[in-house]
Amino acid sequence: MLVTLEGLDGSGKTSIWEVLHESYPDAVFTKEPTESWYGEAVLRSVDDDDADPLAELFLYTADHADHLSRVVRPALDEGALVISDRYSDSRFAYQAATLSATDVDRPLEYVREIHAAFSRTPDATIYFDVDPETAVDRSGATNKFEQLDYLREVRSNYERLIAAEPDRFHRVDATQPLADVVDDVLALVERLTT
Repeated sequence: MLVTLEGLDGSGKTSIWEVLHESYPDAVFTKEPTESWYGEAVLRSVDDDDADPLAELFLYTADHADHLSRVVRPALDEGALVISDRYSDSRFAYQAATLSATDVDRPLEYVREIHAAFSRTPDATIYFDVDPETAVDRSGATNKFEQLDYLREVRSNYERLIAAEPDRFHRVDATQPLADVVDDVLALVERLTT
């Protein structure tokens, strides 16, 4: 089973991903961007305010393709539970927001269509719901992807994704105290995996 954790920067999903390691020691824990050279290229583009949006999309897409072939598919073939901190929905939400300022028509649909040929849809996605203002406060707005107006558009894209696949997404109120978010997610993952 592939379970993905999604949400705005500052939503707390990475903290919960780390907590899940203790409760699911036999699971395969992974993340995007990866620690491969593809992932390193992605991280370099994050710090480049002048990165071409389309080129950046394809860096993320290459990292995702490598992640699938090297980590996700082999683990799933062995029957493992895979828990990924960010996955394709991050790309759909974030890169579609980046592409909205370009000549690309229907950016969200465009990014999804690129992935349709090779990606694997998660079995379940936990969405850490937090308003963009809180996300900016928590993340510190340290890069181009953590700016308020940008995160508003990203959140809107996530809402469109959730509306399109309501059975796959499971919303968690990430504005709660961390202990409550942990309890909610642990209960949810237990329900999803039994």
